[in-house]
Amino acid sequence: MDCIVLDDESVSREIVRFLCEKESDIKLLESFSSPIEAFKFLNQRSVDLIFLDIHMPGFSGFEFIQTLKSPPLIIITSSDIEQAAEVFDYESIIDFLRKPIQPEKFKKAVSKARKIMEVDRKPKDKRAPESDTSPQHLYINIDKKLIKLEARKISYIEAKGDYISIKGEGIDHKVHTTLSNIFQKLPKDVFFQVHRSFLINLNQIIDIQDNTILIDKSVIPISRAKRQALMEKLNLI
Repeated sequence: MDCIVLDDESVSREIVRFLCEKESDIKLLESFSSPIEAFKFLNQRSVDLIFLDIHMPGFSGFEFIQTLKSPPLIIITSSDIEQAAEVFDYESIIDFLRKPIQPEKFKKAVSKARKIMEVDRKPKDKRAPESDTSPQHLYINIDKKLIKLEARKISYIEAKGDYISIKGEGIDHKVHTTLSNIFQKLPKDVFFQVHRSFLINLNQIIDIQDNTILIDKSVIPISRAKRQALMEKLNLI
C-alpha cells in the first residue's frame, strides 16, 4: 500500500514512519507538515492510504479531506478524542488512532485498510445476478450518539453552510457533513439531487410546477441543469 503522512508535528510523523517500516506491504512515499504541499502531491500521484492529523495551523484534517475529489482510505491520528465522533461523517475514514499511537492499534488499523483494499480489488463475477444492495437505512451522529434513520422516511435533505438539514416522517435533524457525502449512503433509485443544495425522495413528490417541487408542505427548487434528468427518473404517462 502506498501511503503518505500529513501532520504538523515532526515527532508524530517520525513515529508513523517507524511503524510503517515494520509493515512489509506499506510504502511511505512522503511525509508532510503542510496540507497545501500534501494536496499538490496528491494532484500528481495517487495513494492508497493517508495518515492524517486533525489539528493543523489554519487547516483542519476534515477540511483537507473535503478538498479531495476522490479521497483514499484515511486513518486519523490525533490526541483530541472528542473529535473521534466526527469521523462517522466521512466515508473515507476507516479508523481513529489516538496519540501517542500504540503499535498494536496501528497494526489493527492497517490490517483494516488491507482488508478493505482486498475486497475492492477482488474481481466481480459478471455472471452472478444483480441483487438490490441499496442501503435501506443509515446512521447519523447527533451529540455523540448514533441515530438510525430509515431512508424511505426521509423526504428531503438541504445543505446549509457546513451542515445539512434532514427532513421527513418524524425526522428533523441537523448534521455536520456534506450533501455529497450523505448522497453516497442513500439508495440512488429513490433519491435524486435536484439542486446543488437539495436531495429529494422521489417517492414523496406531491407535484411539480415549473422549476419547483412540492414535498410535504415544502417548496423545493429544481435547477435547469437537473430538470431533464429528473423527468427521465419519473414514471411519466
